[in-house]
Amino acid sequence: MNVIILGSGGCVSTPRPCCNCPICTEARLKGFPYARTGCSLFIEDINVLIDTPEDINAALNNARIQKVEHILYSHCDPDHTMGMRVIEQLKLDWLAASLGEKTDNPIEVASLPAILEDIQKQGTAYGSVLSYYEAKGLVYTSGIRNIKGKDILIDLIPVNEQEHVTIFVISSNGKKIIYAPCDVKPFPVSEKFENADILIIGNTIVGDVLKDGFVLNKDNPLRKELFTLDEIDDIRKQYGIKKVIITHLEEDWGKSYDDYKKLENELDSIHFAYDGLKIQL
Repeated sequence: MNVIILGSGGCVSTPRPCCNCPICTEARLKGFPYARTGCSLFIEDINVLIDTPEDINAALNNARIQKVEHILYSHCDPDHTMGMRVIEQLKLDWLAASLGEKTDNPIEVASLPAILEDIQKQGTAYGSVLSYYEAKGLVYTSGIRNIKGKDILIDLIPVNEQEHVTIFVISSNGKKIIYAPCDVKPFPVSEKFENADILIIGNTIVGDVLKDGFVLNKDNPLRKELFTLDEIDDIRKQYGIKKVIITHLEEDWGKSYDDYKKLENELDSIHFAYDGLKIQL
């Protein structure tokens, strides 16, 4: 099983536009891995892309991805979907289209039915963006609970009863990766999480002192929405997970690639993602 963390950034990419703080300045000068695009994942075994943030084009090029056959969505938040226009760049040949030709291998766009319904509502004055791409023959849509191929299985585990957010459990040859990028607190209960090799998870505050010395007080509402590192470690222990990789790293946390590498040395079994990180199990 070969997985690439294409984008490790949060709601705001690093560098943030027009920001000249030390973290953004360094990222602008050095590029990847100091720079971070929006949160996304690629499963090489079956050419599956999970989520399309606005800068997904740059992330795909950075990782030298050659083919995308499926796009899965974790939920409909803009920072995970608004790069959907990459579908045109992957599949729309304007010159061939001018002659009436269509692609013969459209991309599957899939997720839990409730998530697909949410995404179908995203549109322009011309209607649903996803419906437009489907009418053009660039994609076909599927409401699914799992996807299989080449000795690999991806299960979609709803975060709650409404099923507007999903966690992905990727299994192959006795190995297991959990991908839980966003909006997964409280963390759901499932036996499918047990004894995973790796948990890749977002929704995590890294530290109590953040960008520009901002102190995150105990009564700050972000603590109800996001995990602390201690809470992440509790999940790891609860399910017997061997290793955790934190993704969806916000520019607001005020930490550079070097800061995260240094912090890894102080933690047990918790690591931090960066754009282009390859995982092979």
